[in-house]
Amino acid sequence: MALVRPVFLRGLWRSMRAGAGGKAPVIAGHKLLYRCNLECSMCPFWRREDEQLLSVDEEVRMMDSLARAGVSFLGFEGGEPLLRRDLPEILAESHERFHTSLVTNGWLLRNRIDDLAPYLDLLFVSLDGIGALHDRLRGIPGSFDRAVAGIRAVRGRVPLAISSTITRENMDDAEKVVELARRLGVGVTFQVAYNYSTADRMAPEGQKLRGTLERLLALKEAGAPILESREYFTSVVDSWYRGIPWRCKPWMTMNVDPQGRIVLPCYTLREYGGDTPVWDVDVRALWNSYDWGPYERCNKCALACYLEPSLFRWTSPTMIRERILDPIISYLDASPTPALTMVPT
Repeated sequence: MALVRPVFLRGLWRSMRAGAGGKAPVIAGHKLLYRCNLECSMCPFWRREDEQLLSVDEEVRMMDSLARAGVSFLGFEGGEPLLRRDLPEILAESHERFHTSLVTNGWLLRNRIDDLAPYLDLLFVSLDGIGALHDRLRGIPGSFDRAVAGIRAVRGRVPLAISSTITRENMDDAEKVVELARRLGVGVTFQVAYNYSTADRMAPEGQKLRGTLERLLALKEAGAPILESREYFTSVVDSWYRGIPWRCKPWMTMNVDPQGRIVLPCYTLREYGGDTPVWDVDVRALWNSYDWGPYERCNKCALACYLEPSLFRWTSPTMIRERILDPIISYLDASPTPALTMVPT
C-alpha cells in the first residue's frame, strides 16, 4: 500500500487556506516551451518561435514564487515538454513542492518514462480520436500508435489519463475514446476546442456538440472513467444552450508562459501571452487588486482548469468526495486510474 505524499496533504491545506484569505491561485499551469514534434490543427502554440527558455535554476525560482502565492497543484505542458532534456530535473523540483502533473502527446513517452515516473502524480496523454482521425488532427502519421504504446508503457507506474480535445471533426469519436480508455484501464478527460486567432478554427458548436456533452455525461453517470465532474457537463450545457451562465473564478488558476511571465486574466483570452515574471510580483497583492469582475461571466471557453475549480464548493459532499477523498483513496490504493483532482488539463 502506498503512503499519501506529505506534499499532497500540504497542498490540500494550502487550498483551504487560500480560499479563506482573499483571492489566491490554487492551480498553476506552466508551458515549458512552445516547440512541438506534432502540428495539431487546433493549436496555436507549436507555430510560435521560442524565446530563451528558463534554466532549471530559473524554473526553481518560479516554483518558489508559486508556492509563496499559495499554489498547490502545478501542471507542465507545451508544446511538447518531453523535448526538454532537463525535464527530469524540473519535475523533481516540482515534486518536492506541488502535486505535479504533465501533459504529453506521447510520441517520446516510452523512451523517457523511466526518468520521469518518480516525479509525477498524474500524467495526461493527448488522444483526439481513433487511428487515422487522431493522426490527421495531430498532423503527423503514426502519432496515434505512438501515444497508445506510450500509455501501455506507463500503466501501473503513474496515475494516467487520456486527454481529448473535442473539435468539430471528432465529436463522433468521443464515445470511442471513452471505450479506448476503458480497454486501456485509464481515465479520460475532455475539453472543448477553443478558436485561437492563430490556429485553425476547429471549435465545435450547435446541437451536435450539445448531444456529445450530454452523452458523455450519461457515460460518466454510468461509471465511465471520465474525470470531469457531473457539474462540469451540466454547467457547459446550461451556459451555452440554456442561457444560464456559470461564474468563472479565473483567479483560482494561474498560468505562466515559457519565460516565467504571468498570463492575465486567463489562458484563452490572452492566448498565453505573459507580461511580468512571476518572481517580480507579489502575487497575493496582485490577485486581490486585479479587476476580475469583467471575466466572471465570460463563459467563452470550457477548459476544466477554469470551470472545475470555479464550480467547487466546500459545502458540496459530492465535490468533496470526487475531488478530495477519492484522490486520497487512489493514493492509498496506488491506483493507476486516478479520480479527479483540481489539476490543470
